[in-house]
Amino acid sequence: MEGGRRLLKSAFAAVIIFLQLSFSVPLMGHESWLTFPAEAVLYSPETKIPRTGELALRRAIPANPNMKAIQDSLEDISYLLRIPQRKPYGTMEGNVQKALKIATDEKDSILSSMPGDLREKGSVLHASLTDGKGGLKSLLQSIKDKDADRVSVDLASTLDTVAQLELLQAPGLSFLLPEQYLSYPRLTGRAVVEFSIEKADGSTFSPEAAGEPRKTAIIQAVIDGYSAPLTAGNFAKLVLDGAYDGVKLNCTEQAVLSDSSALKDKGYSTPLEIKPSGQFEPLYRTMLSVQDGELPVLPLSVYGAVVMAHSADSEEYSSPNQFFFYLYDKRNAGLGGLSFDEGQFSVFGYSTKGREILAEIKTGDVIRSARLVDGQDRLVLPQQT
Repeated sequence: MEGGRRLLKSAFAAVIIFLQLSFSVPLMGHESWLTFPAEAVLYSPETKIPRTGELALRRAIPANPNMKAIQDSLEDISYLLRIPQRKPYGTMEGNVQKALKIATDEKDSILSSMPGDLREKGSVLHASLTDGKGGLKSLLQSIKDKDADRVSVDLASTLDTVAQLELLQAPGLSFLLPEQYLSYPRLTGRAVVEFSIEKADGSTFSPEAAGEPRKTAIIQAVIDGYSAPLTAGNFAKLVLDGAYDGVKLNCTEQAVLSDSSALKDKGYSTPLEIKPSGQFEPLYRTMLSVQDGELPVLPLSVYGAVVMAHSADSEEYSSPNQFFFYLYDKRNAGLGGLSFDEGQFSVFGYSTKGREILAEIKTGDVIRSARLVDGQDRLVLPQQT
C-alpha cells in the first residue's frame, strides 16, 4: 500500500481552533504509513457545504445562470425544512414563486443553452419542472397546505428535474485543460461506476428491504469530470480495463481503501486536481487553504465521497490507482462540520446507491467487479503512439 497519505483522524473537541500534531501510525499492519498533518485549522461554523453526494453533484454541474438561480432558491427550502417547530412556510412559498417566475420568464434562455439535438428533451423536462407531478406548482401547493412530508417529497422531485435540465446544458467541459495534461485520459462529463463487493469471511451484508442477507452487495458511484476530469478519467479507464476486479479492501475508521499492491504499473499519476467553489476550472498540484475560506466544489466532508489517495512520492500528485471511500463523521470534524483534511485530496465523485453498506465492509473484503455502466462515451483516451 502506498505511503504518504493523509487521512486525518481527530478526536479533539471542535472548539479548538488550531491543532498541532505531528505523528505517524502504521496502517493495517502494512509497511506503509498513514501520516497526519502537522497543523489542521478548523473553519468557520458558518460554513455551508453539501451533506449528501447528490447535492454536491448537482451543485457541480456547470449550467445556465437561470437554472442555477432556480436551484439555489429551491435548495434554501431544504435548510428551512430542518427547522424543528414552526416552519417558515411563507418564506418557502416565496422561494418557489421566485423559481417558478424564472422558469417561466426565462424558458427560451434555458432551452437555448442546450445543444439543438437536446432541446426537445429539454422542453419536456421544462414542462415537467413547471407543471408536472412533483414539479414547482405541485411543490407550491404542498407548501400552502403546510404538509412538510409532501413538501420534502415534491422538493426532491423538483430538484431532480433541475439536475436533469442542467445536465442537458452541460454536454462537455466548460474549460480547456492545460496543454501539459492533454495526453491523460479525461472524463468530459459524468459517468456511473458499479462496484460489486463480496464478503471474504463467509459473512453477509444486511438484507435489502424484505430481502435475504447478501454475500455480495452493490455500490454505485457517480464520478464527475466537470470538476475533476483528469482524476475521473484515469479512474474510469482503470475501471474499463478491469483493474479493480478482485482487488481487496482495507478499512480504517475513516475510509475504505483499495489495496494497490496488485495494481503496480497501472494508471496515470495525475496531478492533485481540485476545483474551488466559484472558480471556472480546477487547480492543479495545489491544496486549498480552507482556513482562508477556500472550499472545493466537490467536498471531502460527505459520507461516501470517492477520493484518490495521495501519491507515495508527492502530495502534489494523486496515486495512479489507489482510491478510497471516505466515511465522513461529523463527530470527528472541525468547526462548520468540515473534515480536517478538506481541500487536501482529489475528490472525484460520490457513492449514490448502496452507500449504507460502506459501514459493513471489513478489511479483506473484495471488489469482485467494478463496471462503467454509464458515461463511456464521455471518456476521452489519449492516442496511442
